[in-house]
Amino acid sequence: MRVPDEFYAQDVLRAAPALIGKLLCRRLPDGTVLRCRITETEAYRGQEDTACHACHGMTKRTAVMFGPGGLAYVYLCYGLHNLFNIVTGPAGQPQAALLRGLEGCPGPARLTKALQIDRELNGHDLRGSPLLWLEDDGAAPPIKTAPRVGIGYASAEDQARLWRFIASR
Repeated sequence: MRVPDEFYAQDVLRAAPALIGKLLCRRLPDGTVLRCRITETEAYRGQEDTACHACHGMTKRTAVMFGPGGLAYVYLCYGLHNLFNIVTGPAGQPQAALLRGLEGCPGPARLTKALQIDRELNGHDLRGSPLLWLEDDGAAPPIKTAPRVGIGYASAEDQARLWRFIASR
């Protein structure tokens, strides 16, 4: 069953751990539907979070993050890899959960490659999309927390936050 629209309205610090165990669903161009269980996420929360792309305000790149919860935020990392985030919370409050891993597919760049998620899907609305959506089959694995990865540019306080959520089976 698709997650309800209200799921995306949550603050990212509630949504990011709640994504663990959900199914990311992607209809490929050939019509095949892939369903992959989310195993790892990271939370990025607003302009006060120096690790968040929106910390310097709205730009062409970050405008999607300022939209309503339920939008896909896909950006190019290191000029090589597309990374996929789910915008959460109310419009005007930029926050997003980065999907870092799926069952059998660790790593944010690997998962976008496997599911053919690229910047063409940036801004895509997951709430009613036939191409990209979330499902909940009731799975609720135990979760452990850890500091976020690859944010050496952020303040020491933001680097230390335990805003990485990992299924700990």
